[in-house]
Amino acid sequence: MDAKPQSMNDDRKTAEAFAKSWTHLPAGSIYTFEQFEDWLAPLRRDDVAGKSVLELGCGNGSLLVHLVKWQPSQITGVDLGESTEAARRNMGDTGYENYKIEQADLSTFSSSGFDVVLCIGVLHHLAEPTTGFDSMIANVKPAGRFHCWVYAREGNNSVIRFVDPLRRFTSHLPWMLTKYLIATPLAALYFIYAKFLRQMSNIELLRKAPLFEYSLWIAQRPYAFFRHVAFDQLVSPRTAYIDKQTVESWLKHPRIGPETAYVIFRNGNSWKFGGRVR
Repeated sequence: MDAKPQSMNDDRKTAEAFAKSWTHLPAGSIYTFEQFEDWLAPLRRDDVAGKSVLELGCGNGSLLVHLVKWQPSQITGVDLGESTEAARRNMGDTGYENYKIEQADLSTFSSSGFDVVLCIGVLHHLAEPTTGFDSMIANVKPAGRFHCWVYAREGNNSVIRFVDPLRRFTSHLPWMLTKYLIATPLAALYFIYAKFLRQMSNIELLRKAPLFEYSLWIAQRPYAFFRHVAFDQLVSPRTAYIDKQTVESWLKHPRIGPETAYVIFRNGNSWKFGGRVR
């Protein structure tokens, strides 16, 4: 019997680690509807209504439960981890009927195509991000749209310098230890920092503070969300930070219409990008 490629094994370990995070959340979405709209912009309701939509790396369905409000004709969510069980429960609670949640590897997932394909916060955790991007494009119908979000290398110097080395250690610990003894106090410290920056955001000098724009954004959320984000950061066995040059190289894919491609720097530390396929 042929052994599985090492990249597939690595991605399975990452999916299992994230399942520890996503399956221990309250029912429903961890995100607000405003956050959902922010992540998907420039896509809007008119781009989704009546269309078939695929999300690669759907976690517990936190984005999909909001997507229902945009009235797509059909929704499919794919995730490699056991968080698919939570996604099915959360989607079932919405009352929306025409959905399917599949436990599968997004890098090898194959379909007849969707009108809209989303991949939010996933490519940067894959062993081979480019393979994941290519798979996403392969699942878009001709003239269909795709939209991604990834951690940026630009603007994340403090995270790369201090958080990422810690992640390399904490990702090997029992998840409860990582969540409650490490992520919980660190999230509290960042919570205070972000709230301070938001309160004092009119002071010009503070605009040079690390993660300034991102801190203003996340400071609108309660502490529980900070802890969720911190745990997500520290439990992952693999995280890459994608620079703009890499994103732009992906968008040169032969199926993508170059005049439709866009790249947006979000909150000073991440990239949103997408377009249409030919």
